[in-house]
Amino acid sequence: MSTLMVSVSGIRGIIGDGLDPNTLVKYVSAYADYCGGTIVVGRDARITGNMVYHIVIGTLMAKGVDVIDIGITPTPTVLLTVNKIGASGGIAISASHNPNEWNALKLLNGKGEFMFPKEHKEYISLLNKADNYVSWEKVGKLTIDNSALQKHIDAVVNMKYINVKEIRERKFKVLLDCVNGAGVYVMPKLLETFGCKVIKHDCEKTGIFTRKPEPLPENLTATMNTVKKEDVDLGIVVDPDVDRLVLITEKGEPFGEENTIAQAVKFVLGKEKGNVAVNLSTTRAIDDIAKENGCMVFRSPVGEANVVKKMKEVDAVIGGEGSGGVIFPALHYGRDALVGTAIVLQHLLEFGNTLSKLKEKLPEYHIAKTTVKIGDKNPDEIINSLKEKYKSENINTDDGLRIDFPDHWVHFRKSNTEPIIRCIVEAKTEDKANSLIDFYYAELK
Repeated sequence: MSTLMVSVSGIRGIIGDGLDPNTLVKYVSAYADYCGGTIVVGRDARITGNMVYHIVIGTLMAKGVDVIDIGITPTPTVLLTVNKIGASGGIAISASHNPNEWNALKLLNGKGEFMFPKEHKEYISLLNKADNYVSWEKVGKLTIDNSALQKHIDAVVNMKYINVKEIRERKFKVLLDCVNGAGVYVMPKLLETFGCKVIKHDCEKTGIFTRKPEPLPENLTATMNTVKKEDVDLGIVVDPDVDRLVLITEKGEPFGEENTIAQAVKFVLGKEKGNVAVNLSTTRAIDDIAKENGCMVFRSPVGEANVVKKMKEVDAVIGGEGSGGVIFPALHYGRDALVGTAIVLQHLLEFGNTLSKLKEKLPEYHIAKTTVKIGDKNPDEIINSLKEKYKSENINTDDGLRIDFPDHWVHFRKSNTEPIIRCIVEAKTEDKANSLIDFYYAELK
């Protein structure tokens, strides 16, 4: 059974088992027809990236499209570059936090954003009409641009509210874990630009992940131990394509990936009042912080493109996702760990205390998650029955079913790739969250 997954988030699969050369040519060819013009291409550092890159570049050129190759770069660097140079589109070759054997094409629109559902539908409609190529004299041109990483760093350093001079004077000591991904090519230099002393952990330019690459606490045991051993101010962990930022306190304990966006919202709303947009599975701490500042929170379906769409609709000043994804539209509309890093350094500087103390100042919540295998049952029917049962409660049905109770919330979502329903619960204590997830698991079963 092929691993290939096609969604608004891109084309993803295991190399040799779903994501093969013919598949790459098919989807890239249709994308060239959809975009035309000039397309920016960047890739993360994983070992299959070079092979995928050459197929992508060759296909685009064969379609008569000009290509700007920005090399091994974070996904947000591709987004930012497309936006700044006015390209027709962009392809980030990266399977995010998936293991070594996976790769993917993340497809952007001409604004340097992930395709919205309507755009993705138009693109997919071209798939079976895209096997036409130009004659030799019309083949696209290839331009190598080695400046994209430095331009990204410069843009982040010069963001509003960021005082690089004062951050440099603070001389933060930082443990950096890039899981040997694209972050190795940019994060050390960014931190050094901020005057940080950088202790590197898994920062080799091999593209081979030495642990499970998703930056979850259970995958970061060695990193957290090194934070304690090296006596640093904080640990910074990024995923392989550098759109997610996860923090470790000076005690070697998880700051909490939900707290990455929570502290960013607290920082930005402390500077300017405005709307906030996050997805339906993001912590209620966002609502508490917004309320303290007299601001509104708007929620979107899960997925970066959906959050960006909502941010634009409500003119949000900050947004993102609870997985460690910070979106600061003052720079660009995309999750960006470089942006998140700058914000947390400035926030810590102004706070004047440790990261663990900053965590204590954030609203405390605990999330629990589970999945239920449903076999051949219809997930929509199951979720609809829950909608009926809880129809008198405070519900949101934009993406499955989210129910907000005074002391907790629960979110049920069907998977688009597996016969399962995902369930997320958040409550004020870990024990409460765990007991509730057991309750809802039993209800789903």
